[in-house]
Amino acid sequence: MTTVGRLLWALLMLLASNVQAADKIRYCDYPVYPPISWSDGKQVRGLAPSVVRQLFGQLGYEVEIVVLGNWKRCLLDVAEGRVDVVLAYSTAQREQSMLFSTVAVLREEVALFINRQHPVKFEQLQDLAHYRGGLLFGESYGLAFDRMVAQHNNIEWVASSRQNFGKLIRGRIDFITQERRTGELYVETLPGAQDIVALPKALSVDYLRVAVSRRSPLSAHMPQIDAQLQRMVDAGDIQRLLNESEVIYRDMINLPANAQ
Repeated sequence: MTTVGRLLWALLMLLASNVQAADKIRYCDYPVYPPISWSDGKQVRGLAPSVVRQLFGQLGYEVEIVVLGNWKRCLLDVAEGRVDVVLAYSTAQREQSMLFSTVAVLREEVALFINRQHPVKFEQLQDLAHYRGGLLFGESYGLAFDRMVAQHNNIEWVASSRQNFGKLIRGRIDFITQERRTGELYVETLPGAQDIVALPKALSVDYLRVAVSRRSPLSAHMPQIDAQLQRMVDAGDIQRLLNESEVIYRDMINLPANAQ
């Protein structure tokens, strides 16, 4: 190979490596929300990582999954551009640093989980001001709820659902705000949770969306992201992945301890 040929080859390899690097995106997950996302001790599983892999894989990106210490840290890293993508609810505060897909990944009903041994009266949001609640760091359930929390300072913040439900079982808090599907699935196999139930009245209905950091190169491609996400919804891919995630989670939980 001539000197010119070698230089051209080196240039092509450099360009190829740059393209490959540009095609890799970072997705942050806090895997404590089965069947949306959870960890089997080795990898992150569930609807959320499956949707992200399929969505961005079809758009030509390689996805790196990043797991941080809590949900608040995930949101902070997206806001500051260290991470490209999360799946989250849209709020006014988050919209300052993130762009949200117009196509929703999943409709979610936010429910109140209580201990039947310590009844909670809930007809309207302000009723909760009289009780002590538990949330995970970084969780937000709408402007009105966040305002109530800030006004009454009646929330204990923790890092894991196990901590939260443990407090509810022991009567240390009165309610947990949790997506109904996730909470009911979690309670199914939680020791001592026979008195933990979700109130029939929903706190709110929200939509899980793809959220892209405004500092990420992906932010210029929201129309393509929405279009591909819509194709996945129309094809039934989202529902299929959700059903598979619920089956996989239940199978994993029911495995003998030494088989996991």
